[in-house]
Amino acid sequence: MGMAMGGNKAGGGRRRRGGRKGPIGEINVTPLVDVMLVLLIIFMVAAPMMTVGVPIDLPDTQAKALNSETQPITISVKATGEVFLQETPLPAEEIAAKLQAIATTGYNERIFVRGDSTAPYGVIADVMARIQSAGYKNVGLVTQQKQD
Repeated sequence: MGMAMGGNKAGGGRRRRGGRKGPIGEINVTPLVDVMLVLLIIFMVAAPMMTVGVPIDLPDTQAKALNSETQPITISVKATGEVFLQETPLPAEEIAAKLQAIATTGYNERIFVRGDSTAPYGVIADVMARIQSAGYKNVGLVTQQKQD
């Protein structure tokens, strides 16, 4: 009986070895998760630094901050009276045409006007008027909240 069992064991071992084709590979996901978490942290830190950047001294107001789901179109007016669409300089006459070219959601596109607090009021008013005459209803002035 001992011999029969021994023979059976050896035969079973042979059969098992023959049935399995190569080593079973298992993927270790721990390094992948570590890399993904590091990348997530890097992008969370870098994302606020990737916003539109014509340097402007914004005026302070008491109004509350707007909630933003989509990236708005930003028009900036510097203290010198220069007008910028996002970060590119733009003559005031071309504002309406350029907005119609880049607006993705039609006339419902949100347009923010960032005017320097020392910029001429007439230039900012002219920019706002041109945007509204182009048919855009959702126009807002960007300000900074006052620190009490």
